Amino acid sequence: MCGFIGCFPGQDLTRVSKGLSRIIHRGPDENNIIESEMGIYGHCRLAILDVDSGIQPMELNDHLIVFNGEIYNHQKLRSLLNEDLNSNSDAEIILRLYLNFGPEIINKFNGMFSFAIINKDTLFLARDPIGIKPLYYSKNDGIIYFASEIKALSDIGTKIFEFPCGNYWHSEYGFKEYANFSNLKNPNLRNIPIIKEDLSILKEAIIKSVKFRLISDENVPIGVALSGGLDSSIIAAIARKEKYPLNTFTVGTSESEDLELSKIASDYLNTEHHIYTYDHKDIQEVLPSVIKQLESFDAALIRSAIPNYFLSKLASKHVKVLLTGEGADEIFGGYEYLSEVNDPFKFHDELLNLISNLHNTNLQRTDRMTMAFGLEARVPFLDKNVIEIALKLPVRWKLHNKKRVEKYILRKAFEDMLHPDILLRPKEKFSHGAGSKDILADYVENEISDNEFKYEKKVDGNITLRSKEELLYYRIFKDNFGDLVSSQTVGRTRSITRDEIS
Repeated sequence: MCGFIGCFPGQDLTRVSKGLSRIIHRGPDENNIIESEMGIYGHCRLAILDVDSGIQPMELNDHLIVFNGEIYNHQKLRSLLNEDLNSNSDAEIILRLYLNFGPEIINKFNGMFSFAIINKDTLFLARDPIGIKPLYYSKNDGIIYFASEIKALSDIGTKIFEFPCGNYWHSEYGFKEYANFSNLKNPNLRNIPIIKEDLSILKEAIIKSVKFRLISDENVPIGVALSGGLDSSIIAAIARKEKYPLNTFTVGTSESEDLELSKIASDYLNTEHHIYTYDHKDIQEVLPSVIKQLESFDAALIRSAIPNYFLSKLASKHVKVLLTGEGADEIFGGYEYLSEVNDPFKFHDELLNLISNLHNTNLQRTDRMTMAFGLEARVPFLDKNVIEIALKLPVRWKLHNKKRVEKYILRKAFEDMLHPDILLRPKEKFSHGAGSKDILADYVENEISDNEFKYEKKVDGNITLRSKEELLYYRIFKDNFGDLVSSQTVGRTRSITRDEIS
């Protein structure tokens, strides 16, 4: 996992150097800047695969690559190349495949990624289908600047935009969408009993995805975020069968349910469990840092980012890679408000909406909070094969309209691997289970008056802040990023009423 910044064409060493220094947390193992006729490109590296030879920026045949992410099937993709390789790095595989087969080879990648490939005449940018890995860009005086985080581009002086996930861009012909899960828009409406064989296919796909994400060099330690909820416990149960000892991590206030239930899950799975407890003072102290790292003012996202921040800080002391349960609620419909949805078409469409919004919400939180501590997060539920299998299952199996528990098929598929208390635990938002929500709500009431909120809730013309809490976060956000980041670039957690979706 890494961070990068570059400019094409151009020789803006000052801005590239300054931008790289602002994201050095993404790659604390080493950093490099290359000046060439192709432009100037900087990279900071968190070494996970091929620690010795995977140094970037990487050059080959008058082309250069800067890459952030992991291609989990890179060993299999080597079979497409009839040539000797210089390393065991997935970055080299991406570059060689692009040179041999062109942009469409990206459809064969299974992983999380954003990258740039450059020669003296062209620039090629790409981002993974879900947007697990971030990418932003800005333009100034005919030069394109691109980077892994907004803060790296804050000196460019022009508006900063998010690069769309599931797209690539070539300097000769512009944007092209290569992946979009909305092509699964027509739901499977079969009204049949749950089929055991289908659950077995789903289970095996998730197990395979977790195994993929346990890949690293031998001396790179891997752990699992274990909240004691269904999703993280499934990941931990699979990983524990592959690794021993397995480090797991939980954070929360002293009253949070996550601490107790994660201990139950850990004891059942026999993991090396680590717990960190925080209080209201700790939350207030880290809030500005969390907003700066998160690059958002969305209230719901910041609430859950705070426990993620403490979790990442704790895990980074023991491991370099952390598997998390992100994505299960989106692909299986785990959110409580979906219990009001009886129409299978609306339920399926809402899953697609949630998945398409992940890059601006939970995935942004996961990426920024882990990378703030030089920690790589991997998300097995968002393997593209798992997503496709889950979305193709009969949508009525996912409905939980007060007749069955949410994510029933996921619970059923893994009932032989989990403690009964975990198997039956209902969905709870991370900020609730970890105890940060109420602390933040009480804190904001003392910071923002009703009158302030009334006159300041309209921002950037057409954005309405949804609470006093969000106004406080917006102020901190603007202090860090000024007016160069459009509020349209900042993702918003979906706010759904019963009337809108039922």
